[in-house]
Amino acid sequence: MSTTTITVSEVLNLDPGRVLFDVRTPAEYGKGHIPGALSLPLFSNEERAEVGTTYKQADPYKAFLRGLEYVGPKMRAFVEEARKKAPSGKVAVHCWRGGQRSSSMGWLLNLAGMDVQVLSGGYKAYRNHLLEQFAACTPPLIIVGGPTGSGKTGIIHALEQLGEQVIDLEGLAHHKGSAFGALGEAPQPSVEQFENDLFEVFRALDHGRRIWLENESRPIGRVYIPDPLWQQMVKAPLLSVDMPLEVRVERLVSMYAGFPPEDLKESFCRIRKRLGGQHFNAALDALDAGDFAAAARIALAYYDKAYNHHTLSKRVSSRIFAIPVENDDAGQTARRLIAFAEENNFL
Repeated sequence: MSTTTITVSEVLNLDPGRVLFDVRTPAEYGKGHIPGALSLPLFSNEERAEVGTTYKQADPYKAFLRGLEYVGPKMRAFVEEARKKAPSGKVAVHCWRGGQRSSSMGWLLNLAGMDVQVLSGGYKAYRNHLLEQFAACTPPLIIVGGPTGSGKTGIIHALEQLGEQVIDLEGLAHHKGSAFGALGEAPQPSVEQFENDLFEVFRALDHGRRIWLENESRPIGRVYIPDPLWQQMVKAPLLSVDMPLEVRVERLVSMYAGFPPEDLKESFCRIRKRLGGQHFNAALDALDAGDFAAAARIALAYYDKAYNHHTLSKRVSSRIFAIPVENDDAGQTARRLIAFAEENNFL
């Protein structure tokens, strides 16, 4: 068997039978990793910190020997775990910069009879490639907008079911983008991992065809849309769904009334200053009385102002198109948006 060096483009298009191993520490992997990569850390978090400190403060040779002390007893376990997770014997490995850690693990797995590829430049090269691609690729985007409660995520899913290309930003972020956005969602990924997961979806799409995204602020909870993509979104045509207030109220009640009142109150606390004391207290009173519709109307009064002021004002007005809808039918609205896009030659 052999060890060969591969590029980022090649690691993003590995043969289905080849397994990618990330040999950085669990902490590095947890902060952000290439989607699909499996963790096979050469060092623990603490071991890596000690070896690094020894390298900087004492002597590179002493750091090398200390690393051997940690790695030596684990070599058999590395081989067995790699064989278990990659029964074909075909693997690729990477560390942070394509240095000692990946070359060491590559050497070991090759010695064990495996076909090994090592990512040149490591995870750092992957991250640079990701950011360059977001900046260089400019596919035709269409943004689905509308005030809070318009069911934009459902419309995005309906568009996908109709054969359109979509990116579900809120699904990737595990957050609905408001003070109530974390309710019912899994924990958010790190900012770095969100970018990685987003790029995985982005690069798989046909950039010669239109791509639909939900209108968002750049921050979605505690993650951020990469600036190059955000700048493209701001310039893209925005199809703003204009849905009656009471339909939106009904939608919000159906989404949130099942959550514990204390969780809803905590969410209102996040926008307390913006609501003002009178409206904030009225919202809490409505929740205590079980009047979720009244609480929803108070929240919408704030969010509608924010949408009109902050969201629409950041866009070129000639690229904003109001799409009136009368009911909460995502499929019907999706078909209407597609027809509008085709009538206006949005690719």
